Amino acid sequence: MNILVTGASRGIGRAIFEELKSLGNVYISGRDPKTLEQCKAEDFCTCDLSKNTECLENFIKTSKIDVLINNAGEYIYGGIEKMTSEQIEEIFETNLIAPVKLIKSAVPYMKENKFGRIINIGSISGVMGEAYASLYSSSKSGLIGLSKALALELAEYNITVNTINPGWVETGLGLESIEESEFSTEEILDTIPQKRFVKPQEVAKLCRYLISEDAKGITGQSINLCAGLSVGI
Repeated sequence: MNILVTGASRGIGRAIFEELKSLGNVYISGRDPKTLEQCKAEDFCTCDLSKNTECLENFIKTSKIDVLINNAGEYIYGGIEKMTSEQIEEIFETNLIAPVKLIKSAVPYMKENKFGRIINIGSISGVMGEAYASLYSSSKSGLIGLSKALALELAEYNITVNTINPGWVETGLGLESIEESEFSTEEILDTIPQKRFVKPQEVAKLCRYLISEDAKGITGQSINLCAGLSVGI
């Protein structure tokens, strides 16, 4: 099995790589070649998905990817009137446009092989909305619609497409987003029913299940892994 995890140099992506590396050939991508090299994956592709996906698209085609996990993402906090054109383009290119292009590159082989697993890492912000993170919320919401439509389109080829929506996750990006916001860690925890952050390994283990034979009937789903955040306090 050939697996590609984007944004795998740290956080959720790194946890997914570590969880899946025993299942086959795991390839990874990210912006920092030194960090990617330290992961000791089967191979890696260095790229900035906000600027150019062509390198990774070609990598996908030549590597014959069976499992594609679109994890790379950007987060920007601030009022919509303060967002620059560059910020708007960067976040949508990374969070939504790049996954579309990578899926487009992966699907021909998956169809030919009559097997494929596509997992888009969304966010609970794409389900519920997040004030002052409208670009992030809307780009992640787009992944949910993408997964539903593609699940219908690709079902007959034994290709499943799902979205995992983590809540607050104990990663560098998650902690940075708290620092950028106007709330303290304690105030954030108080809004989460389980009073804890999700561990990256929880997302990784859910990915492992979704690509297994036991999960072949799960497709087009938007799965909230958020310690109860989506259902209220």
